[in-house]
Amino acid sequence: MSQNNNLRSIAEIYKSDKIEHGYIEIYESYFEEIKDKKLKILEIGIADGKSLLTWSDYFKNSLIIGIDIHKIDIEQKKLNRENIEIHQGSQSDKLFINELIEKYKEFDLIIDDGSHIAKDVKKSFDLLFPALKYDGLYIVEDMQTSYNHFFGGNPFDLKYSNTHMNFFKHLTDSLNYQEIANPFYIEKKYDAEITNVSFYHNMVFVRKGKNEIKSREVINHSYEDMKFLEKSNRTGKKLQYFIKYKVLYKSYTLLLFVLNTIKKLLLFRI
Repeated sequence: MSQNNNLRSIAEIYKSDKIEHGYIEIYESYFEEIKDKKLKILEIGIADGKSLLTWSDYFKNSLIIGIDIHKIDIEQKKLNRENIEIHQGSQSDKLFINELIEKYKEFDLIIDDGSHIAKDVKKSFDLLFPALKYDGLYIVEDMQTSYNHFFGGNPFDLKYSNTHMNFFKHLTDSLNYQEIANPFYIEKKYDAEITNVSFYHNMVFVRKGKNEIKSREVINHSYEDMKFLEKSNRTGKKLQYFIKYKVLYKSYTLLLFVLNTIKKLLLFRI
């Protein structure tokens, strides 16, 4: 085990491919302050084991949990350490992931360096994000496969395709869900659970936390209701502002909603 406390130096000792991918400096900017804490870190995808060895040295007080769909020779890869535990199973297998959560309860960091296939990346997030601690990070590496059709990506329709990049792009809307002035908006499962989504070259970091900041512009996804309350309470002119906001403005909103719904139907986006 290396006594070096610098992530790049440790990664260089084990020849981790996270160096050539350009991930090390990004990781260290997040992990420097927490490396001495007692954490539970889950990494999806073990391969040659060099990443787990790097994390084992860097997070000396933490438990490093690795999962892989293939059987891993722990002795051959020198992964037989006190702070490393290995499990065999698929990242998109609900039963396996639930058993993992049952054993470890929750994680401080989750790093997806697994299959890099779109459906697996999205399924893993769906299964594991509930087990991520508040203020924890969910990290996905090698997001470039989102632009490669051989990994279930779509290089031909970047904006609307059902890729994992678009999945995480849409999570940015969850950061601002209380600002969405659509009275027909149905709140998503992650809306109140995400406080930050950061994109880097081929990486995305999602911070879990309580997202409960109230909007100053809309209430219950209605701009009209907010303005009606503000204006009528300040002036006492309830009828005037009822007609303006509750009737005229809401009619305009309804018209836009119908037009956008028709547009999405015509473009097969529903």
